[in-house]
Amino acid sequence: MGVTKLTRHMFLWSMAIIYMFAFASLYVQIPGLYGNEGVLPVRLVEPRVDGSRPVLEQIHAHPSLLWLGPRLGLDLDAQQAMELLCLVGVLLALGAALLEPLRDSLVFFCLWALYLSLCQMGQDFLRFQWDSLLLEAGFLTVLVAPLNLLRSSAFRQHDAVTFWLARWLLFRLTFGSGVAKLASHCPSWWGLTAVNHMFEAQGIPLPWSWFIQQLPDWYLKLGTVGLLVTEIAVPPLYFAPIRSLRLAAFYIQATYQVKLMFLGNYGFLPFLSLALTFSLLDDDHISYWLGHGKKKSAKTLPQTIMSLLVVLAVFAVIIYGAQVLFTLEIDWDAKTITSETAFTQQQFGNVLKLVTGPTIWVGVLSLTWEVVAAMLGCVCVRGCLWKLWGLVQWAVFASAAVAMFALSVVPYSSMEQVYSSKILPEVRQAYSLVERYRLVSAYSLDSRMTGVDGRSEVILEGSMDKNTWTEIEFMYKPGNVSVAPPVVAPHQPRLDWQMSQAAQGLAKQSPWFTSLVHCLLQGNKDVVRLIQTDSAQYPFSQAPPVYLRASLYRYWFTQTTQDGSSPNEWWRRHYAEEFYPAVHLGDPTLESMLSQHGLKEKFPIQPSPDSPLAQVLRQVRGHVQTLPGHLVLWSLLATVATIWLLKTLLSGVLGGRKAKPTPAEPKSKKAKDQPAEKSASASSLKAERENSEESRRDADKSPKKRK
Repeated sequence: MGVTKLTRHMFLWSMAIIYMFAFASLYVQIPGLYGNEGVLPVRLVEPRVDGSRPVLEQIHAHPSLLWLGPRLGLDLDAQQAMELLCLVGVLLALGAALLEPLRDSLVFFCLWALYLSLCQMGQDFLRFQWDSLLLEAGFLTVLVAPLNLLRSSAFRQHDAVTFWLARWLLFRLTFGSGVAKLASHCPSWWGLTAVNHMFEAQGIPLPWSWFIQQLPDWYLKLGTVGLLVTEIAVPPLYFAPIRSLRLAAFYIQATYQVKLMFLGNYGFLPFLSLALTFSLLDDDHISYWLGHGKKKSAKTLPQTIMSLLVVLAVFAVIIYGAQVLFTLEIDWDAKTITSETAFTQQQFGNVLKLVTGPTIWVGVLSLTWEVVAAMLGCVCVRGCLWKLWGLVQWAVFASAAVAMFALSVVPYSSMEQVYSSKILPEVRQAYSLVERYRLVSAYSLDSRMTGVDGRSEVILEGSMDKNTWTEIEFMYKPGNVSVAPPVVAPHQPRLDWQMSQAAQGLAKQSPWFTSLVHCLLQGNKDVVRLIQTDSAQYPFSQAPPVYLRASLYRYWFTQTTQDGSSPNEWWRRHYAEEFYPAVHLGDPTLESMLSQHGLKEKFPIQPSPDSPLAQVLRQVRGHVQTLPGHLVLWSLLATVATIWLLKTLLSGVLGGRKAKPTPAEPKSKKAKDQPAEKSASASSLKAERENSEESRRDADKSPKKRK
C-alpha cells in the first residue's frame, strides 16, 4: 500500500460528492436562469457551429461540450443541452461516490469537462470563486485518480507527486485569502471587527447566525484574530518536514472548514476546502482513525521528545506573535480580552514583499523532494521492465505537476506586484494560453467585508395599479423581518446570492437584474420558481404584476431585550434609496436597458424539439421542478448514505455466514513455535524452505535492501 492510498481514496470520494452537489444544485435552477425565457437565456450566448472551422479550433476558442451536440445528432435546444450535461454529471458523480472503480481519471476528466462547459455558458451566475476552485481542484483530481477503467497497473510511485498539488492549492487558497484580507486595506479587517459583521452580512445567513451575533464584541474581535492567524500563520506548516506539524495544521484547518459548514450557507465551498485538507494526512494516521492498526513509531524516545518540543516551540512562536502583533491583553476586571492591530499597512506591505518569493521557493523545494522521492521509488523496484514503466509514469506525471505548479505561480504572485513582474515571460505566455480553461486561479475569499453600516438588500415590489405595492419574498435571502434565515447548504441558490451582490452596487452594474424584472412582468413560471417553488407564497401567482420596482434597504439583526428575552422579529430594517424605477412591459426605460445590455432577442425562439431524448429530459424536469433545490440535494445525500449503510450491513451479514479463518499468529509467536513444528512431516519442511526462499526474494526486491 502506497503512502497516499487511503488519503487519495478519501479525496476522490469527497470530490465525487462535491461534484454531485454542484451539478444537482445547478440543474434545478437551469430553466429559470438559462431557459429560453430565463434571466440570462443560454441561447443568446450559445456557440454557433461554423462548418468552415475545425471542431477542435472552435472548442479551443470557446471550451464547451455544447459544440458537440449538433455534430452528435442530438436534437436538443440550448436549455435541454445544459440539463443533459448536468444530469450526466450527477449520474457520473453519484456512480463515483458509490462505486470505487468509477473513481477513475477518465470519469473525473468527464466531470471536469462537463462543469467547465457549464461555466463557459453560465455568465454572471457561474463566476463565483468556488466555481473556479472546483474547476482547478477537479483538474487536479484527473491527475490524482487512477485509470481503473483501462486496468492500469497498481504500480504508482508518482501518487505523492500529483497529490502534492492539492496541498499547494490548499496553501494558495488559505494563505492567499488571508493575505488579501489585509492587502485590501479593508477597515473591518484592520480594525478586527470583520467577524462582528460576518454572520449578519454573509450571502445567506443561518438561523443560529442571529445568536452568534449576540456574542460580546471583544469575543468576536478575538475571532477575527484567530481567523487571520489560521489563514496566514498556519498554512506554511503544510510543507513542514515534521509530520506532527502537518497533522496539527490539518486539524486546525479541518476544524475551521467544519465551522464554516455550520456557520453559513456557503454551498459546497467548505466541503471542497475540507477535501483539500486531506492532502496533509498520511495513510498511517487514517489507519489509526479506522482502527486498522496502531500508529507506526520508528522514533526513539529522545527523537519523540525532540519532535514534541519542536511542535510546541513552533506554536508557542505563533501564539506569541499573535499576542504581539494584535496586542492581546487580558482585562481581569472586565473579564475580557482586548485586541488591536499593532502594525501599519506599510509594514504589512513590506513584509509581504519579503515573504512572497520565499513561499514560492518553499513550494519548489517541497515539490522537488516529492519528485526525487518518487524517482528513487521507481529505481528501487526489481526488474528492468518495471523500472522502465515506473520511470515513464514518473516522467509524465512529474512533468504535469511541474507545469501546473509553474502556471499557478502567475495568479498566486499577483498579490504582490513587485514579485509578479519577475515571472518568466514564457510562463506568462503559457498561462495566457490555458487561462480560458480555468486550470489555475487566484483566491481572495471575503477580502472586503460588506455590511458594516447594515446589510444591503434589494426588495422587489409589484403592483397592479401603481398605488398598492406588494413585496415579493424570496425563498432564501432576507426579506420579511419576521422570517427566520433558512438552512440550504450545500445547495447554492445563485439568484439569491447575486441579489446580495447586486445590492452592493447600482442596478446598471448588474445587467441581469433588468432581465429578471422583465421576466417577472411577463409572468415566466420558471423564473418565478427561482423565487418561490410554492406558488401560494408568490403574491402574483394568478396574474403577473403590471408594474415592478426595487428598493434598497439596510438590514440588521435584532438584539436581545434588556431582560434577556428574544424579540419577535429576526431583523430590523430601514429604507435607503430607490434601486430600480417602477417599470411596466413596453416601458421605454425597460426597453432601452434591455437593448443596452444585449438582452434583446437576437435569434427567434425555435420550437422545443420532440425527440425521445428531449421527452425524457422533460419528464425528469417535471418531477423536480416543484421541489426546492436544498431538498433535492438533501435527498441525494440521504440516498448515498442509505446505500452505503446497506452495503455495510450486507457485507457484515454475508461475512458473518462464512467460516471465520484462524487468526494469524504474530511473527514472534511463530518463531517461538517453529522448533516443535519441524518434526511434523517432510512436506512441512519443504513448505518452510519454499517460504524462506520467497521471503528472501521479497527482501531483495524491497528498496531498503537494494540501498
